[in-house]
Amino acid sequence: MSGRWTKCSWLLALAIPCAAQAQVDLTGLDRDMAGPRAQVLVLGSVHLGQLPAAPAPGSLDPLLDRLAAFGPEIITIEAIPGEECDLVARHPTVYGADYCPSTDAARAATGLDVPAAIAEVNRTLKHWPAQPTSAQRRRLASRFLAASDRASALVQWLQLPEGERRTGDGLDDALVAMLEGFTTRADESYQIGARLAARLDLPRVYAVDNHTGDNTDVEDVQAFGQAVQQAWDAGKAELSALQAQEHALAQRTDLLPLYRYINRPDNLEMLADLNAGTAMRAQSAQGYPQIWVAGWEIRNLRMVANIRATFRERPGARVLSIVGVSHKPWFDSWLGQLQGVEIVDAEQVLE
Repeated sequence: MSGRWTKCSWLLALAIPCAAQAQVDLTGLDRDMAGPRAQVLVLGSVHLGQLPAAPAPGSLDPLLDRLAAFGPEIITIEAIPGEECDLVARHPTVYGADYCPSTDAARAATGLDVPAAIAEVNRTLKHWPAQPTSAQRRRLASRFLAASDRASALVQWLQLPEGERRTGDGLDDALVAMLEGFTTRADESYQIGARLAARLDLPRVYAVDNHTGDNTDVEDVQAFGQAVQQAWDAGKAELSALQAQEHALAQRTDLLPLYRYINRPDNLEMLADLNAGTAMRAQSAQGYPQIWVAGWEIRNLRMVANIRATFRERPGARVLSIVGVSHKPWFDSWLGQLQGVEIVDAEQVLE
């Protein structure tokens, strides 16, 4: 009898680690959630500045109409937050020097460095009136510029009457010229994010990009880049076909079909494989392509966390995240795993 029990105990001991490795299913924790779930729409975008030609005036209006109908209360963009810009500036040996646009002009006009400007922006928005004056908008725009939040500054600028888009209240000639330049710059953060936020009378957009985890530390940077590019070359023909169709659609006077095309699930699946799948399959003595994917995943994870933070105190919020289309599969997957979050079908919104 003793031998039998010893054998059974030994078998049980072997089974326990297997049971301990079983994953806990978190997907149903919000099944009985009190209150509405957050609705998150991830819009995959081309980088407008990388198109062969700048979008024609009004070509984004049909897209903006569809997004406005969704009614986002929070809009996030693929831009680096001022907090990260300040962090990087304090650690040049870790991140390098060429990272964020200079805020020197805004600091000269306002007397505020990035941390002080962020603090003033936060204080201002806590008591932001329903009907702000033009002076209040100009002042907040200047603080956003000092906080390295250019798109939010443009949101305030666009909500000013034409005659009130002038110097004063922290805006000098240099900052006014900067804001006027943003109104026509081919950048989705401005032409989609900021314009839509202004149209919906939102006070700001939220920058959520992050590069603190993909500053890869390898001995031979050139060899690293070559190895990753060689991995991507395995899907070069498919990528070229995808980009050719994008460029053809980008020449139209209505860019809504372009956004429908790039947000199609079949194209997103192909793009995800061309981006990360080819790298994971590539042979490399140093594992360079796989190292790149690790940095890509860290970047996306931190961006998703930044998005989550924008509606942390707002359960049930309607959120629009505008991001380069390569990120969308990761955003949809990881945001969809969060408690109390429901991913909105971009195809349905755009149709």
